[in-house]
Amino acid sequence: MSLNNIIGPIMVGPSSSHTAGAVRIGLMARILLKDTPQSGEIYLHGSFAQTGPGHGTDKAIIAGILGMQPDDRRIPDSFAAAKEQNFTFSIGTRNIMGAHPNTTLIRLQGVGGRKIEVQASSVGGGSIMVNKIDGIDVNFRGENPTLIVHNLDQPGHVAEVTSLLAHKSVNIASMQLYRERRGEYAVMVIETDQPIPDNAIAWLEHLEGIIKVTYFNGLNHETGD
Repeated sequence: MSLNNIIGPIMVGPSSSHTAGAVRIGLMARILLKDTPQSGEIYLHGSFAQTGPGHGTDKAIIAGILGMQPDDRRIPDSFAAAKEQNFTFSIGTRNIMGAHPNTTLIRLQGVGGRKIEVQASSVGGGSIMVNKIDGIDVNFRGENPTLIVHNLDQPGHVAEVTSLLAHKSVNIASMQLYRERRGEYAVMVIETDQPIPDNAIAWLEHLEGIIKVTYFNGLNHETGD
């Protein structure tokens, strides 16, 4: 059990789920975009929609998208920070069938033209669960080093990725495979015990059939917990 599980995250309040977790969701969306956010659409579901504004959930999500951490004192002023950074956004509500009460759907576009849609939930104590990326189920927390590979659903890609990690002495802690439809778009989500070297990521990015590779050291590392 981590210290976070006992006393909660170091954060700007008032709520670990509605504020700290919301910051982490926004930060995760920024990381997955792999670009500087230029514009965004944020939709709040369930408890986020009903009580989020009172807990500062909307400002917390924007703060995370701007790259702030849960303990950043600028979180309450994130809307003003967004204006200074020329990040435009809209915030609304949406009923997402079967989703956790503390769920948000984020659509981002970056200055370089990249786009992403992320659905994620805040599951308590500042922890989050990423439920979908671009409409595909993924379900990962992202607390450990995490590799996300978007690829064409063709034979050999899983073997190439796992063989590379073995060659780099990186142990796989968990691995999930998802696909849109047979022979179309697929996603690998791999959480590891060790960081993955940059040259391994670069090699993966140039493989035929690989659409996009996203890697990060884990939110606990990103947020300094």
